[in-house]
Amino acid sequence: MPPDTSTAPVSRRANLIASLSTAALLLLMTLSGALYLVSPPPLLRALEPLGYPAYFLRLLGIAKLLGVVALLAPGRPLLKEWAYAGFTFDLLAALASHLVTGTASHAPPALFALVLVLTSYRFAHRGGARVELFGRVTP
Repeated sequence: MPPDTSTAPVSRRANLIASLSTAALLLLMTLSGALYLVSPPPLLRALEPLGYPAYFLRLLGIAKLLGVVALLAPGRPLLKEWAYAGFTFDLLAALASHLVTGTASHAPPALFALVLVLTSYRFAHRGGARVELFGRVTP
């Protein structure tokens, strides 16, 4: 039977990984969400081979920014779960879209973002133990 990790202390390394991956995820989703809302012409042209309408970018931008707000909100574990799920669905759909439409060369950024989502989720929810994100690391 595995040990109960819900009360085990979280190592400094795990806390650091959780903080860095979550910060990178928040930055990436904030920037991409804002960019999707603005929808510059080069981004709209890049969307054409995928077959999605232009307004789809704005919807994704709003969803990404709401996910960022959810992850930054204190408490609210269920809301955070939904945000992680939403980011995961978004990125899996992006990967699938690129693979199906023959634009697989554009898939690595989505794959990188998915790795950030999974890393942040794994280390920020380490066995139910409370992780102090962005907390001061002391020796």
